[in-house]
Amino acid sequence: MAAVIEEKSTTHTNNDISPVSDIEQSGTVVDNDEADIAPSEKSHLQRKLDWIILPPITLLFFLSFLDRSNIGNAKLDNLTKDLHMTGEQYLVTLSVFFIGYSAFEIPSNIALKLTSPRIWLPTLMLIWGVVATLMALSTSFGGLLAARFFLGATEAGVFPGAIFYLSMWYGRTALVRRVTLFYTSTSLAGAFGGILAYGIGHMSGIAGKHGWFWIFTIEGIATVVIAGICYFLIQDFPAQAKFLSQRERKVLNALLFEDNDALRDEPLSWAEVRRTFRDVKVWLYTIAWMGQALPLYTVTLFLPTIIANLGYSAANAQLLTVPPYAVATVISIGIALLSERYHTRGPFIVGSCILSIIGYTLLLSNHKVGVQYLGTFFVCAGIFPSAALIFTWIASNVSGQVKRCVAAAIQISIGDIGAVVGCQLYRPDESPRYPLGHGMALGFVVGTLVTSLLLWNLLVKENRRRDQITGGPPKDTSFLCSEDFEGDGDVRWRFIA
Repeated sequence: MAAVIEEKSTTHTNNDISPVSDIEQSGTVVDNDEADIAPSEKSHLQRKLDWIILPPITLLFFLSFLDRSNIGNAKLDNLTKDLHMTGEQYLVTLSVFFIGYSAFEIPSNIALKLTSPRIWLPTLMLIWGVVATLMALSTSFGGLLAARFFLGATEAGVFPGAIFYLSMWYGRTALVRRVTLFYTSTSLAGAFGGILAYGIGHMSGIAGKHGWFWIFTIEGIATVVIAGICYFLIQDFPAQAKFLSQRERKVLNALLFEDNDALRDEPLSWAEVRRTFRDVKVWLYTIAWMGQALPLYTVTLFLPTIIANLGYSAANAQLLTVPPYAVATVISIGIALLSERYHTRGPFIVGSCILSIIGYTLLLSNHKVGVQYLGTFFVCAGIFPSAALIFTWIASNVSGQVKRCVAAAIQISIGDIGAVVGCQLYRPDESPRYPLGHGMALGFVVGTLVTSLLLWNLLVKENRRRDQITGGPPKDTSFLCSEDFEGDGDVRWRFIA
């Protein structure tokens, strides 16, 4: 697929919590003699990683997104009627998910660093699968509210944990394509969720239950079953991975050595955690995601309702959610390939935001059903690729394993405030135009565009400043494993703008 991406450590001398080395915690093998390693060996190993590392982690995230967003499909199958919920109460059940989600992301990512992805990630999956299944037993607003909160809490560590996990296996250049392929599972979940909801909706009446009961039950049980399988599919960090031969470990080391700080000794350090919170760039990445979190989650949660309110039946509305997501998937992959080829993120995030702006403008300005539906295509085609690139941006540019691990959690947990706000905007009394919801989403996308331009400019200028100090970009990347390397604050480090 791609090449090599990553960043990783910082020099740690103070406040180290554990003497455990990177080989033990993050798991990479330190041997950088690559004189006898052929390019074909590197390509072969990249392909092997793509078949072994990517599929299970992508499946895990696919199911997490399916289980959090299927409430939008369940609503069309009598969920609110059966639970005697008002429109406002339904919106609260959407928002409370993100409260639990945001509260537990940083602790969960630190737990991943201290434990093992092979154990931690499938365990999270197993627990949220049980919670997702139990949502089917809700008989009141209060029961569904509690279930949604715990669903958010148990899913919290999945996304930031997966981003950190992938960053330990791939270098900075290769990471963009992998993260995008991983993240396209969100749009695929939207498409598949619509098809699945259409089929499950025909089970309404079985055992005296409406379709929403079967949506939660079937999709939740599927998650529990696959979680058990993932204990055998998800690998540990590289040094503990049993599927690698000694030769392949050496080749992987050479790949990471080119463009990655994963080979360093880096214990967990609270000094690094504090340094992460003080980095202005981390907060700019977070603001950029916040601007996308609102439109992304409102689209995934409300798209079935938006389309149904254009005059389509509930069943047809479920099916009509599929094409916008399918288009978003294709465009996301195409933009990722271009971003990888030109080794830049900012311009493509800005371009994707423009697509979303066009979509929301159509939704707000034109009353025709066909034009409104077309607007959903533009919205999805812009939101999903830009979101994937924003996550890749921070994973590629924050160096220091602890700092990157915490930064990813900060970005998602704080950024998801946008999702909490967004869930309250698509109010029933504004149907079918939803001027407040679409208008706020448009404003947030513009905010992402402006923030991305600012961050892009900042990174370009910082790279130029460092070039002046060092006489140009470093030709030798061995400094990434040196004792004096200071993470992304080191003048030898170059950001991907």
